[in-house]
Amino acid sequence: MGEKVVAGQFDLSDRQRYRDKLRRCLTGLERLLAEQRFDRPKNLMGLEIELNLVGTDGMPKMLNGEVLERIASRDFQTELAMFNLEVNIAPHRLGGRVFDRLAEELRTSLAYADRKAGELDAGIVMIGILPTLDRDDLVSSNLSDVDRYTLLNDQIVAARGEDFVLDIDGVERLTCTSKSIAPEAACTSVQLHLQVTPGRFADVWNAAQAVAGVQIAVGANSPFLFGRELWRESRPPLFQQSTDTRPPELQTQGVRPRTWFGERWISSAYDLFEENLRYFPALLPICDDEDPLKVLDEGGVPSLAELVLHNGTVYRWNRPVYDIADGVPHLRVENRVLPAGPTITDVIANAAFYYGLVRALAEESRPVWTRMPFEAGAANFDAACRHGIDARMTWPRRGRYGGTVEVDAVSLVRDELLPLAEAGLAAWGVEPADRDLYLGVIEERCRRRANGASWQAATFHRALEAGLSRDAALAATTRRYGELMRTGEPVHTWPVGLPEPAPLG
Repeated sequence: MGEKVVAGQFDLSDRQRYRDKLRRCLTGLERLLAEQRFDRPKNLMGLEIELNLVGTDGMPKMLNGEVLERIASRDFQTELAMFNLEVNIAPHRLGGRVFDRLAEELRTSLAYADRKAGELDAGIVMIGILPTLDRDDLVSSNLSDVDRYTLLNDQIVAARGEDFVLDIDGVERLTCTSKSIAPEAACTSVQLHLQVTPGRFADVWNAAQAVAGVQIAVGANSPFLFGRELWRESRPPLFQQSTDTRPPELQTQGVRPRTWFGERWISSAYDLFEENLRYFPALLPICDDEDPLKVLDEGGVPSLAELVLHNGTVYRWNRPVYDIADGVPHLRVENRVLPAGPTITDVIANAAFYYGLVRALAEESRPVWTRMPFEAGAANFDAACRHGIDARMTWPRRGRYGGTVEVDAVSLVRDELLPLAEAGLAAWGVEPADRDLYLGVIEERCRRRANGASWQAATFHRALEAGLSRDAALAATTRRYGELMRTGEPVHTWPVGLPEPAPLG
């Protein structure tokens, strides 16, 4: 959420006042858009990565408060559970050697944080879902000691009115219940921000939605939860189910979940903020003293605090963001699709692919979203989460005949999307050395049909074949993952399996 809130109780008048403020905020946003008050194009991108704290045994360590004290940097913050951290990289202008600079900043930051965690016998692991997490790790007592997490948990639990049900049927099936939103903390992701003008927002958001499935197919890294092998990218179903305020009756009625892909292409950023008000009740009805319309009347820039807070409790995979920098409002598309890891090189490759692709797709004369039903994009996302690098996608047919065709994700990426991403990065002014290095990582993953999820699953099965128990195999896979992650070599180069034990004598 990023908001500092104070835990407390809400009554009916709080909710009515908040709803009224939300409507005034939405009117304020509409006026800001009509008056063209937003920042000019700056080609700014930003990056956030959620991380896990892990012991030398591969098990989660509930130490984020102590580790953050030792890191003592505003770049690092708490996340939902005590085994989570988040690192935020300051905005960069897209162009030149931006991706190499980002990679170097991340290497420096994470190496420092890893050393500080090491002082407490822990280490940092970038992975979508930590394979060694147990149900007992994901309970409310292990939520970070921060008011906003306590309050959010209390409000989601109250809205649901009963236990959360986790039911994910993949390679194996997991069914269990939770009394809190703590299982959401298993999901550690990368968030890619792109500042865009209002006029470009809809095209960029639509492009990001269209390629969400492709992002997951090449970047999946979350095949395990609670000892079960599930989907190749199990974060989306886990996130949706662990934050689902709808009891079964409301699900049956078609009420929308708060973790949401969406249901239509848009024509303006306003569409998304308006939908969030229309479809989703307030979870945190905390009101600011600001009157946004009065601020506008006086020539100022309103913070739209209630709208921003409400927007942060609707978990779209591509989320609209309203923010103010240096007194000027701007809009961002926040891409929340990707899991963390496996390595910094992989994270930056995923980012380069995304930024190049959305630039190219947003500028096409016949955009992909005019040639493909929204439902196909949602189905692609679901297929990629289930099958990862082996997914098949529906995509507009090339040429003048129109319609869509079903194609392997790896073929779609190699034959059609990588050339588009290359053109998009060139349009951003990214230097060829950066472009070729990081898009080459995506190409090699496709050529070898290998990503973080396929490596984890293959290594786990090798460990089982070697005679390890399930728990021991998951722990050994996690330890080996951590070792290879620290080498920095991209995941498609990782040898599958555990290293042979050194001979005695």
